[in-house]
Amino acid sequence: MVGNIYEYHGSPVNNEIYEYDLHSEKNKLVQKQSPDKSFFKFSGFTQIFKDIFLPKGYPESVSEDYLSYQIWDTVQAFCSSITGTLATHAVLKGSGVGDETANVASATITWLLKDGTGMLGRIAFAYFKGSSLDCNAKQWRLFADVMNDCAIFIQLVAPVLPKAYFTLVMCLAGLAFSLVGVAGGCTRAALTMHQAKCNNMADVSAKDGSQETLVNLAALLTGLVIMPIVATNIPLMWLLFLIFTFLHVFANYKAVASVVMELFNRNRLSKVIKVFCDMNKVLTPKEANEKEAIFFPPSYSWLNLGCKLEDLGLTSSEFHQKVDDGGVRYLIKRNQKTGQIMVSLNHSCTASDILEAFYESYLLHINRTSLSGSWPTLRSNLQSIGWVVEQQQLNVGGWRWSTNSPSVAKHKLV
Repeated sequence: MVGNIYEYHGSPVNNEIYEYDLHSEKNKLVQKQSPDKSFFKFSGFTQIFKDIFLPKGYPESVSEDYLSYQIWDTVQAFCSSITGTLATHAVLKGSGVGDETANVASATITWLLKDGTGMLGRIAFAYFKGSSLDCNAKQWRLFADVMNDCAIFIQLVAPVLPKAYFTLVMCLAGLAFSLVGVAGGCTRAALTMHQAKCNNMADVSAKDGSQETLVNLAALLTGLVIMPIVATNIPLMWLLFLIFTFLHVFANYKAVASVVMELFNRNRLSKVIKVFCDMNKVLTPKEANEKEAIFFPPSYSWLNLGCKLEDLGLTSSEFHQKVDDGGVRYLIKRNQKTGQIMVSLNHSCTASDILEAFYESYLLHINRTSLSGSWPTLRSNLQSIGWVVEQQQLNVGGWRWSTNSPSVAKHKLV
């Protein structure tokens, strides 16, 4: 027979738990007193706060690194808003606000040119770097915020320069902000996808917006207090800019460094392979993410993953020798002239096959081919400690080969 029933909202941890007595004489469920009401004195307020600013089901509905990331993200957002306020004052001053001799038409043209430069910058940046934003979300997130600080610095300098250069400088700032918009927005989406563990990406994104709005409101009130003071005190303005910019970069670094991705990009996978080769140890996601280079990641120019078949330089006999037995998902060969390792992928290759191709390529790169063929064992160990091997973020080229005609060899890029 079923005993008592215990009920809680969201998570039983740090939450109020109710007990229902099933042995009551009344013909209905009777709610009993909570185990410890004193602990939940302010539970009503905290629950309202959680409902407004945290995703439903927190903390079970988000990744384990959610709280640490959001705390540092809140700090950086506040710092960015303060320096942005200083920049707004400088731009308005440079545009002629308060100057009776200022030309409204000239200021309008400057603004339009700045916006136009930014639009072109967004298109160009998305074209050249769009495919790498998912693969290196942490690095590009940090890049976006550093670029934001550079753009604000340019805006602060603009009023000091001769008027003839103001339009050019503002266009340069607009270009920098365009890179911030693309890199920051796209990588935030990638990080939100990582944080959303219950198919609740929209909820996580919405609550992140609420948190940022609250922080911006606090920064706005702070700006109202400090602006009358710094408006006529240029040294103090630059001092505040340097302090908040340093805090902004530091908080951003701590934020992205706290993220623990379970998907492999080139950086994380190469760290795992190197430690496995040198120490016969398999790094956990947390350990590999701690070793991941954030400021200056490797370029991996030694590898061409997903190249055209002709780039391998195979003869017809060599190709038949490799693929006639069937089941070949990728082909690897080092370019003797450049030293670059070329990897051509079969149309039926999976994400796990691509990870294996990278593994074999890395062994060839570091001259450890004696470990070739050990991927199945490593793959099993990786899965057992939390790595996701059914997906990959290795920034793979789009070329695929097949022994069937293209109309038959339908494939999906992974």
